[in-house]
Amino acid sequence: MTSVTTTCRDLAELLPVAQTACRLLFQQCYKAGIQNIFVTETYRSQARQNYLYAQGRTRPGKIVTWTLKSNHTSRLAWDIAVAPPKPLYDVDTLTKVGAIVRKLGITWGGDWTRKIDRPHFEVKHNWKIPRGYKLEGQVFVPSNSKLKAQLFVKDKKEEIKVSNIIWDSGSPAMRAETENFIAQAVKEGIINASHLKDLQNGVMTTDRLIGLFITIQQRRNK
Repeated sequence: MTSVTTTCRDLAELLPVAQTACRLLFQQCYKAGIQNIFVTETYRSQARQNYLYAQGRTRPGKIVTWTLKSNHTSRLAWDIAVAPPKPLYDVDTLTKVGAIVRKLGITWGGDWTRKIDRPHFEVKHNWKIPRGYKLEGQVFVPSNSKLKAQLFVKDKKEEIKVSNIIWDSGSPAMRAETENFIAQAVKEGIINASHLKDLQNGVMTTDRLIGLFITIQQRRNK
């Protein structure tokens, strides 16, 4: 169990419908040239929601939420922010993102009249990808400001290009090569050994693996 002070940024903690909506949002932002956004929170327990609500009321600090009921607790909402050098909640960038989500049927907190919340996005349980749109490949949704949103388009063999590596999750040879790649990065001190352990135990998500590839390549190129 995580602490109420801990922020969850894991896309996998959202319901599948919200995961798809978030990926579609980041895909369309990427195609529009907006790559400097990242997820700051996904699922939020009711205990954490209560904790945040108390801030500025019964607990010191600035008020950060106006409700005890949030779709974060329903696993249907996520928050984003903007990477430096722009401000964390750059109005211009978030407004451009808001214009994109309106076409996708995703609710944007920036459209709320009483309590505007530009970093906030959510969907209902019955949300579906609108006609004319689709997920065109593997969408990498960053959870920190050091990485950029990415779209990896699948080729005819349903493989995914990541830097100079073609990753096919169903190939035993590719799995071995991937383990060697991660193991070498651990040996170089680029990433923590826990990543290799998770890969070997089969609990490594595609998003996380792609994120590791990007991180490793960026750090090696410095």
